[in-house]
Amino acid sequence: MRPLRQVFPVAVSVDVVPLLIVFLLIVPTSAQSDPSAIRVLGPQWEQLSRRAGMIFAGTVLACPGQSARSDHGVPSVEIKLHVDRAIVGVDWGQVLTIHEWIGALSSHPTMHPGEHLLLFLYPLSRLGLTSPVEGFQGQIRLDSLGTTVVDPAPRSDLESQTSGAISQTGTREIHLRPVTLTELERAIRAARGE
Repeated sequence: MRPLRQVFPVAVSVDVVPLLIVFLLIVPTSAQSDPSAIRVLGPQWEQLSRRAGMIFAGTVLACPGQSARSDHGVPSVEIKLHVDRAIVGVDWGQVLTIHEWIGALSSHPTMHPGEHLLLFLYPLSRLGLTSPVEGFQGQIRLDSLGTTVVDPAPRSDLESQTSGAISQTGTREIHLRPVTLTELERAIRAARGE
């Protein structure tokens, strides 16, 4: 084993080395502690990011109507989406037609033509079907420009994400900071090791 002075050529106190090791072990990485991702996607956001075969921000072009088709004997609906921002498994500008098992439709909010969404979709099944990962969690509404999350449900410590003042009634007014698609994309890529 090499002497400590050879490993650390700068003058480092031997007392500091154990503290440095402890610090490196207990301080979470930026991906694990991303408050925006936790607030929008929930505490299991890293697993959500890794389980998805396709992740993108897109515009709904056509959504399921009342009719269902049967592919390989499985009732499904067809949803057409325009990929506005490709993150994983799709190309920018692509018009993506997905087929979703009709039974999965109730697990996430109904999509509407013209709506902007951040979608985490499962990899295609052997029957060519997919749906949002974890249903509700895999479908995030974006603003009309497709750049900011609309009304993210608070899922973590609000204090780290808020600015606020004491109102005239003496209560604290909490204002959640908007979460951008850019922030979420950065966190998703970090969780996937990209």
